[in-house]
Amino acid sequence: MLPLPGHIEPVSLGEGGTPLLRSSHSCGTDDLDLWIKDESLNPTQSFKARGMSVAVSMAKHLGATKLAVPSAGNAGGALAAYAARAGLEAHVFMPRDTPRANIIECVELGALITLIDGLITDCGAEIARLKTKEGWFNVSTLKEPYRIEGKKTLGYELAEQGDWQLPDAILYPTGGGTGLIGMWKAFDEMEQLGWIGEKRPRMFAVQATGCAPIVHAFDAGEKTAAQFPDAHTIASGLRVPKAIGDFLILNILRQSNGGAIAVDDEEMIQAAREVGSKEGLFVCPEGAACFAALKSLHSTGKIASGERVVIFNTGSGIKYLDCYEKCRTDRGSRG
Repeated sequence: MLPLPGHIEPVSLGEGGTPLLRSSHSCGTDDLDLWIKDESLNPTQSFKARGMSVAVSMAKHLGATKLAVPSAGNAGGALAAYAARAGLEAHVFMPRDTPRANIIECVELGALITLIDGLITDCGAEIARLKTKEGWFNVSTLKEPYRIEGKKTLGYELAEQGDWQLPDAILYPTGGGTGLIGMWKAFDEMEQLGWIGEKRPRMFAVQATGCAPIVHAFDAGEKTAAQFPDAHTIASGLRVPKAIGDFLILNILRQSNGGAIAVDDEEMIQAAREVGSKEGLFVCPEGAACFAALKSLHSTGKIASGERVVIFNTGSGIKYLDCYEKCRTDRGSRG
């Protein structure tokens, strides 16, 4: 179900096959059947490894030699790793305030790094300006067709690990939203194969209050999302002021009878600490946002008692040490 021809060896670092863990304490929602899909166990410690494995495999197969990507952090690290594995050149454009761990990771993996004073959209614009002159192939989110093919494996694994029964609801941290779109594609493919029925989970996109273009568009009934002004959040993966696939995301949320919800940075930090102390998982701020969102969705009845819910933790908290340390220091100074 992936595009690489069967006789071609994929560029792989052992991605996928991440655990689906039953919540031991449910983080304040004990009447739910809560599960956590922990993507931090992927190579480069995030879900980005899935998409980059397929994208880099296809790029190498089709003859590309120089790959470029704008990144808020984890996509850059994944491209750097898989390009190194494939023997290809990687160019990563990142906002200057990207978490330090991501920048160091890219450097040590041999990528060529450019730091931009701005957001991921500014990084993407710089690649678009230079790609023809420099001979780069742009592997930005939904600018090529293969990263989403890697991300759809999230949906296949979720079905397999659930004995081919999909959950009632999925909470997914949404920046570019490729994982959400990929899962929806996987569900359609599996139904056509006869592996699952027509039932779909209610899909909930989780964003930060400081950067919530999908939430605003969903609440306003819009088909596309306007660029979010003055985007800011500690969750760098959610700091995407304009998603290329916004119309696809919004359509999926409505088609599934799901929704979109934003939580603030302080709620993320509190949720991360609670998940860490109760579940033994050091989650990324983006994943923590989903736990905070779940409490709100449950309290308002949008997720009901007894429902089977899957939360995606898309990366490791280890990649965000400077973020967590700063937040702890700030709390201490306020106290």
